[in-house]
Formats: sequence, C-alpha cells, structure tokens
Amino acid sequence: MTTFTLLLRRTAACALLLASCAADAAMPPAGWRFDFAGATPGYTAIRPGIEYDDARGYGVEPGSVPGAQPFYFSADVPEGNVAVTVTLGPGTHTIKAELRRLMLDRVEVPAGQTVTRTFVVNTRTPAIPAANGVSAGAVNLKAPRETVQEAWNWDKRLTLEIHGGVDKVEIRPVQVPTIYLLGDSTVCDQPGEPYASWGQMLTAFFKPGVAIANHGESGETYRDSLQRRRLDKIVSLLRPGDTVLLQFGHNDQKQIKQGTGSIATYRDELRRHVDAVRARGALPVVLSSMERRAFDSNGKVVPSLIDYASTARQSAQELGVPFIDLNATSKVLYEALGVEGSKAAFALPAPDRLDNTHHNNYGAWLLAQAVAAGMRDAKVPAAAELVDGFAFDAAHPLPAARFTVPASPHFTNQRPLGDEANR
Repeated sequence: MTTFTLLLRRTAACALLLASCAADAAMPPAGWRFDFAGATPGYTAIRPGIEYDDARGYGVEPGSVPGAQPFYFSADVPEGNVAVTVTLGPGTHTIKAELRRLMLDRVEVPAGQTVTRTFVVNTRTPAIPAANGVSAGAVNLKAPRETVQEAWNWDKRLTLEIHGGVDKVEIRPVQVPTIYLLGDSTVCDQPGEPYASWGQMLTAFFKPGVAIANHGESGETYRDSLQRRRLDKIVSLLRPGDTVLLQFGHNDQKQIKQGTGSIATYRDELRRHVDAVRARGALPVVLSSMERRAFDSNGKVVPSLIDYASTARQSAQELGVPFIDLNATSKVLYEALGVEGSKAAFALPAPDRLDNTHHNNYGAWLLAQAVAAGMRDAKVPAAAELVDGFAFDAAHPLPAARFTVPASPHFTNQRPLGDEANR
C-alpha cells in the first residue's frame, strides 16, 4: 500500500486535523515502551495485526507490516519534542520520522549484536495557543496538500518509517532547545519521492541535544508565513535558547511579477520575522536561497536570485543576526558537480522532466550539510550539537554513486507549489 493511501486513511480519521488530532495525546506520563522482537517485561508487544486506532493510541499504520521494507509505526504523543530510543538488531537500519525526516542514516549492526540509538523528533498540531503575545487560533493549512499529502506533519502522532527492522522503541517527552525552520518548498518536508528538501535531511546531522521543527511549506514567502500564521505558531512555542532559520526568496520573486511586492517589501517582511523571534529571546538566523540549476557556456552557475540573496545578507547585517549564504555555497556545490553531474542532485519526476529548482534526496542531503556547516561558521550556538566528526566541503561533495539513503515508498509526479515560472 502506498504512503498516499495511508495518508488518505489517516486524514479521514483525523477529521481534517483541526478537531480530533488536536486532542490530548494518550501517551503515558513516563512514555511508551514497545517490543517488536519478543515479550520483554515492561514493554508492550507489537505483532502483525496490531494496527493503530485512536482508543489504543499506537500501532502499525493500516496496510503496513512489521518486517516489511519499510513499515510505518505510529504512537500518540503530546505536541513538542520526544526522545526516541531504538534498539536495533543485526543488519543495516535507516529510520525516518513523520514526513521522511532522516533520523538515522544506515546504522550497521554486526551479526550477533544489538545497538541502541536515540534521536529527537518534533511533532505539532495546527492549534496556536494564546502564549508569548500571540492570540489563540490555528495555522491556515493548505488543502489538500497539508490536510492530505502532508497530514502526518500535523496530527497528534509520531510516525516512524523503519527500514531494516527494529527490536525495541521507547518514546518519552524531552525538553531540549529547538531549531525551527521557516521557508519554502526547498526547505519543507516533501511528502513523496523524488522530491526532498534540506529541512528533512538536516535532522541526520544533529545529536539528540536539540530538536528540529520544520514549519516550511511549499510555494510560500515571508508574507505567506505571516498571513497563514506560521510565524505566530512558532512564536507561541518559542523559548529562550531556541533558534529559527529563515529562508525565503524563490517565490517572493512572483510578487514583483504580480505587482504586489518588491525587494523593499521582502526586506520589511524579513525584519518582522527577525523582530518577532528576537522578542522571545530566541535567535533568528537569515539564509539566502540556494540557486536554481542553470549553467553558462563556461560551466558557471547563472544567478537568478542575486537580488534576494544580497538583500538577505544586507538585512542580516543591519539587524545584527547570523547569516548563512546558501546562495553562494550552492553555486560552489553545483559547479563542483558539473553541468551533467549536478542533474543527479535534482528531482526527476519523469524521464524528460528534470526539475532544476527542487532537489531529490541526494541534493537535499548535500544542501542540509551546507546549512549545518553554515550554522557552525556563523557561530550559531545550536551548531555545538552537530554530530561528532561532521565535515562538509562544497567544492568536494560526496559523489552521487556513493549516496545510499533508501527512498521512501511513495512517488509523486506532482510538482511542489510555487516557482512555476522558473523550472
């Protein structure tokens, strides 16, 4: 059964997310403890046929089978951050959470051994509490994209996509600093292959001392973030010590074509985001948008977003906040891959339809490393939680042939929203 079918079933059960999915989670105060391999005392045994239902509060997603490659398992959790500890038996294991967020990347376990790994997952609902100066309400979700294809990002459950099996899963609430992401289709959690964004790969490069909460959405601008109350949602949750990464630009160009915006309005809307985040004691970080894939006759990237990249840099300097020049780094990266080699980093929904704006898993994985390295270079405190040994050189990227993160089951030929004039 495809991920899309599973999403349809869940959406019906969630009553379009805003009602039942905003209810209190059924997780016990001490958390969940599940056993997929035996009958360990103190653990709940999970067997084929134990499907998720609201009364139980946990189970395998309908149509998914433990031991299959992969399978989906869900459990009710409160909104916020949960620490997930998995015990893994012999084999190669990859685990993604919610909508294809990469949590564990190819963990190798030798025969006769087990290993334990912990990662932190952020979950959310559309409800906005009256907190931190924000009025109560809800995020204005896009239908059907967010209420169907992306429903797993907005419900009361934690969903794990498990490749290679798992022996035990423990889930408990945890208080850690959170890195919030706000951006467009190049940032958000893309629901289906071959599309992927750096926001859903960034999780793999951080230790469980921080959580990553991806509030980006396809087709959006700084203005959309304000109007759909995505910024309000984040501000209502912010705590001192949190970080907010801000990356818009691709779709903001459309506002100029439509006569509804300019570089000046982009600068003003960016400032409003920075001011709102900083007022809560959190750290805003401005990113310039990565370039699109286009080369001149000399193999150099043709700039298409330079005005927005320059404005993002200038605004960050004027406001005194860290800046990550993803625009410049992406040029180095694409040119290192080359005119032909760079095609391997972009989505190919059909043999004759290379998408020169949106990335696949490989491209998103490379750009996530560029963002992580940019955080470290900009001395963002959360970068202290980068995984041990992290290193990235945009001029010498890992070749596509050596990239081995397994694909998720669902494929779509529906292009992400926005940026339609710049394919």
